[in-house]
Amino acid sequence: MVGALPWVIRMSDEPSVLLFSYGTLQLERVQLESFGRLLDGEDDAMQGYRQLLVEITDPDVLRKSGQKFHPIVVPSDDAHDEVAGKVFRITPDELAAADGYEVADYKRVAVRLRSGRQAWAYVQA
Repeated sequence: MVGALPWVIRMSDEPSVLLFSYGTLQLERVQLESFGRLLDGEDDAMQGYRQLLVEITDPDVLRKSGQKFHPIVVPSDDAHDEVAGKVFRITPDELAAADGYEVADYKRVAVRLRSGRQAWAYVQA
């Protein structure tokens, strides 16, 4: 591991981070336009969260995703609630690109996934 952050992992010579997506960051078009490549992800889930929808008005995000309503997650009062998605290993630069893609309705937080891994995820701001 690199540094004190458990979600920062060194693969070959380039560090990588774990990013969990339950929404449009799983779409091929969004990945190609945001990262310039397709991501290889593994199934996982965020526990203690529930999913809602948020209306997107940002024209660039609408163009990339092709969807007016995007999923968004909020903490749940029910610890058994979970949101399924994919965990991706990406570079710090790709994480910055993901930050640029997400609109102000979202904030990035560290979460512990069902698998036990810690990853970044976007939740309701």
